Amino acid sequence: MRPSNEALIVIDIQNDFCPGGALAVAGGDEIVPGVNTLMEDFPAVILTQDWHPAGHSSFASTHGAAPFSTTEMPYGTQVLWPDHCIQGTDGAAFHPALRTDGDLIIRKGFNPAIDSYSAFFENDHVTPTGLEGYLRTRGIESLTMVGLATDFCVNFSAVDAARLGFAVAVRTDLCRAIDMDGSLAAALEGMRTAGVEVR
Repeated sequence: MRPSNEALIVIDIQNDFCPGGALAVAGGDEIVPGVNTLMEDFPAVILTQDWHPAGHSSFASTHGAAPFSTTEMPYGTQVLWPDHCIQGTDGAAFHPALRTDGDLIIRKGFNPAIDSYSAFFENDHVTPTGLEGYLRTRGIESLTMVGLATDFCVNFSAVDAARLGFAVAVRTDLCRAIDMDGSLAAALEGMRTAGVEVR
């Protein structure tokens, strides 16, 4: 077991991000056994869950736009996604083989006006999810991140965590990426620049 100041953050391993889902990440289900095994090494395990209301402002259908096009929001450029991870649906549920007996589940993206990639902040980079406060009160200083997708929610979470002063490592063998227009290479470079250990 790792020291009590370490935590594993398991990001968005949900049905809609796995093969057959509405926003499937290639090989997204392949990481589940390894993630389950890694959970046994950590004294604290936090899972995140994308949790959108129907008609969320980040959905292409809400704007009558093509999926993966972009629009400008008050907080910046927003990719418009296929409808996914709608609250209470099977698509929003964790992958059925994933262990969910962690210490905490953080649900994000529930504000209809703001998307949320990071486990720490909504995409306005101001509104917190509450995860930082939980980790601080637990005395946790070092984070290992795994999950989906490397170039979006894992990337944003890792960079925010490093910016907040946590020691952060990303296990790329237990992540999978969307890799849209070079987004994976950009994310890996950005994480390293932010001080994240990319393994």
